[in-house]
Amino acid sequence: MSADNPVRFIDAFVEELDLGEAGFLGTRPKATGRPGYNPADMLKLYLYGYLNRVRSSRRLEAEATRNLELIWLLRGLRPDFKTIADFRRDNRSAFKAVFRAFVVLCRKLDLVGRELLAVDGTRLKAVSSRTRNFTKAKLDKYIRSADERLETYLAQLDDADRGGQAGTTRRSEALAAKIAKVREQRQVSAAMLEQLKASGENQLSLTDPDARAMAAHPKVGVGYNAQVAVDAKHKLIVEQAVSNQVLDVGLLAQTAQAAKDALGVDQIDAVADRGYDKVEDIEACEKAGIVPHVPRPQRGAAVREGLFRKDEFRYDATSDTYLCPAGQRLEPRYHSTAARSLKKVDYCNREACRACLLRPRCTHNSYRRVSRLENEAVLDRTEARLAARPELLDQRREIVEHPFGTIKHWMDQGTFLMRGLENVRAEFSLTALAYNLRRAINILGVGPLIAAIQGSRPLVLSVTPTRGA
Repeated sequence: MSADNPVRFIDAFVEELDLGEAGFLGTRPKATGRPGYNPADMLKLYLYGYLNRVRSSRRLEAEATRNLELIWLLRGLRPDFKTIADFRRDNRSAFKAVFRAFVVLCRKLDLVGRELLAVDGTRLKAVSSRTRNFTKAKLDKYIRSADERLETYLAQLDDADRGGQAGTTRRSEALAAKIAKVREQRQVSAAMLEQLKASGENQLSLTDPDARAMAAHPKVGVGYNAQVAVDAKHKLIVEQAVSNQVLDVGLLAQTAQAAKDALGVDQIDAVADRGYDKVEDIEACEKAGIVPHVPRPQRGAAVREGLFRKDEFRYDATSDTYLCPAGQRLEPRYHSTAARSLKKVDYCNREACRACLLRPRCTHNSYRRVSRLENEAVLDRTEARLAARPELLDQRREIVEHPFGTIKHWMDQGTFLMRGLENVRAEFSLTALAYNLRRAINILGVGPLIAAIQGSRPLVLSVTPTRGA
């Protein structure tokens, strides 16, 4: 086997890990009974498999018996598929620590720039289908349809009973069977509707209870939302998490904060698309030493109706007024509470609007209101930063689409194999680690990577659990 074969680095990397500290089970064999497989050997098997697009436990079992690289890596061990599958499930919380250990190694090798992060999410398909996923509207529709069919079948049954013609008995029996089946289906739908209401969730998935329908991603159907923070230097993933939240909004701060901690910097720039626009989240980034660059989407009735957008009204912090497109000052008039208990102020100038020649292009009412949240200065600062560096948005796309494209197409890992949120988090930790391994090997080669870890202390440190880990 050549000296630059990736299996040599997998072997050296795992041998330097403190698997007990990472949380792997079985690192200390019991004094009695037959000892199980060494977790290090099982981890090597999975790293090799994910690096070579082999994730199935049955396929890994087959490869361990015929693949010369695996035979060398495992020293001839041949675990069965159930042992392989159980290892991934039983140690699902420990794979994130291995991923972070490799990020630490990348820092040591100066493979990360630690200046700019690109944060984005992608939807990955779960082991579920749309037919096994239900919302309140979907169940209501099923129940209404069942009621309509029952009414039709009952009317047809009454007609058949009154007819008294030949063959009526057979037809009545067929209708009775249909009625019983529809009633059973209606009862099941009603029970699921009650279960959905009691849970407080907005979706119910039968095959994988944690999976959610990704409404804006029809190709995914029912799946999960995988979040990544990618360092700009070599497009390495420095933080990753999986949630069943359909939208990205509210996920920026926690993803960027974990990435900043992993990189060990006091301050870092982070760029994300407009799906992450949430004032509380952006404010949390600023407080955590993260400089956010998030485009501000223009929403609301004025945008839908082709009227002047809010960004065409310029805010003057000194006078606390807005300057409208016609050059008039809008002053604070109405105070209220917006969504998420944020204080909101409405700015307007009724007298100026009545005589304004641009009013047909501004509002369909007698005057125009412009709303401002109590902490909207955070969004103004973000908008100013993006105006100074507009190239960051194109750069963001280049950075994050590389790992997503590689994972989904080259690695063929756009679908999870396991069910449950904790299990798919373990899967994606292995996927992101395999992506980083491949990138590092392509950039430096196997020899320098092995040299960097030989003789070093164990790479895995204690890991503080974070949300979405």
